[in-house]
Amino acid sequence: MANHMLGLGSQFPTFSKTAVVSLEQGKEFSTITSEDHKKDGKWLVMFWWPKDFTFVCPTEIAEFNRRAGDFADRDASLIGASTDSEFVHAAWRRDHDDLRGLKFPMLADTSKSLAEELGILTEGEKVAYRVTYIADQDGVIRWVSANDLSVGRNVDEVLRVLDALQTDELCPCNWKAGDATL
Repeated sequence: MANHMLGLGSQFPTFSKTAVVSLEQGKEFSTITSEDHKKDGKWLVMFWWPKDFTFVCPTEIAEFNRRAGDFADRDASLIGASTDSEFVHAAWRRDHDDLRGLKFPMLADTSKSLAEELGILTEGEKVAYRVTYIADQDGVIRWVSANDLSVGRNVDEVLRVLDALQTDELCPCNWKAGDATL
């Protein structure tokens, strides 16, 4: 039986994982934990993709990267993640033009323990679905969006929801930053 996906109101699982943070020799890897964003008083936006060196994934990662400043402006720690190793992440970044200048860490959940706790692994091959989480400064999950493997996500929508959550008010359908709240 499959794990159930962790949902709204749940505490984002505790983790400490290696991530690729740079392509500079000797500075490629860093440890990232579930507490990092909390101690900085930031929101957490973590998006998962199934596999490095595939085709839909780099389009999403490149778009998140283009918008990295928008997440930073909203006091959000942006983290990309898959179950590939940090060495595969680093190789992919070196290999792919759109990934060389990433402004956010690529988390390596090599043991698949975090993806398993989140309940986002596919049956069989056990790769992560395209799931995006927004957790608040206390680590409480406030939004989850899950796409099947073949469908890329909408980064504007992630930012729209982050804006709405941060207003701490009621936001109507199709609300965008600057619109009236209810």
